[in-house]
Amino acid sequence: MGDGRSIRWGICGTGRIANDFAAALTFVDDAELVAVASHEGTRAEQFARDHEATRHHVGYESLAADEDVDVVYVATTQNRHVDDTLLFLGAGKHVLCEKPFALGLPDAQRMIEGAVASGRFLMEALWSRFLPSYVALKKLLDDGAIGEVLHVDANFGFRVPDEKIDGHRLFDPARGGGALLDLGVYPVNLAHFVLGRPCSVVANGRLMENGLDEHSNLQLAFAGGATAQLHAAIRTPCTNRGRIAGTKGTIDIDAFMHAANRFTISIDGEQEVFDFPLASLHFQVPEVHRCVRAGLIESSSMSHSDTLAMMGTLDSAAAQIGIQFQ
Repeated sequence: MGDGRSIRWGICGTGRIANDFAAALTFVDDAELVAVASHEGTRAEQFARDHEATRHHVGYESLAADEDVDVVYVATTQNRHVDDTLLFLGAGKHVLCEKPFALGLPDAQRMIEGAVASGRFLMEALWSRFLPSYVALKKLLDDGAIGEVLHVDANFGFRVPDEKIDGHRLFDPARGGGALLDLGVYPVNLAHFVLGRPCSVVANGRLMENGLDEHSNLQLAFAGGATAQLHAAIRTPCTNRGRIAGTKGTIDIDAFMHAANRFTISIDGEQEVFDFPLASLHFQVPEVHRCVRAGLIESSSMSHSDTLAMMGTLDSAAAQIGIQFQ
């Protein structure tokens, strides 16, 4: 990839997040959307037309065999992530896999082992980490702007209307629904991003009749005594904000905390507001390109160990709450 040409993308899936990603790719000069794949030919054809992709494929195996595709964005539902990712890695493609990375730690480990075996790049698409707001946040924390961080508080949730529940993926055990994996991954990401891997996880929540959680609460403890309080919900609205508390002050992240374009730092009664560009999925793409061109199989900003640590936290919480997928 050192020849200066554009990096050629394929997209696996044609849902909302796939559409958002395809639109975001247009903001990256050296990215080219070459192909899209769906099991439904009409959806793939329409998607390719809407986003000016060169061609469309019926079936993911056909996309995997496309020699003009360098990187595949896996945008299927999380129950498919392990199989789809391994398919593309096995075909010699680099992969950016939508979050949550997998339904559990064993599948996540298999995916990473597949990247190692194939020598291809693999990253979980936790796009929040690459937003200008999160990059600036990390620098402030690393510089000690609010002292030693002792607590993170974050929540993400909304109420899905009753009339929309039937057939909704968040209420479908077969597609890995529920609050914890789909929404809770963002508060968990913030806690890991700021404090690293926790040494203990205590979780509780409320289960629906189908075995999925309609809300989950996590309490994390970290070496040195820091803590985190996290919440996710799909039947009750949340503030969707985040707070990082240190020994010198606090940083309050505006809603939506996972897609923040504003936060406020407060120290000794004085406040400073930081504004950033609107959130977009494209901010993660240059990092994928950098790693692919450098021949890396993982990013230091969202490493394989980062993904496994987060998956471990989510796994522990799911087991304590009793969440069941089909």
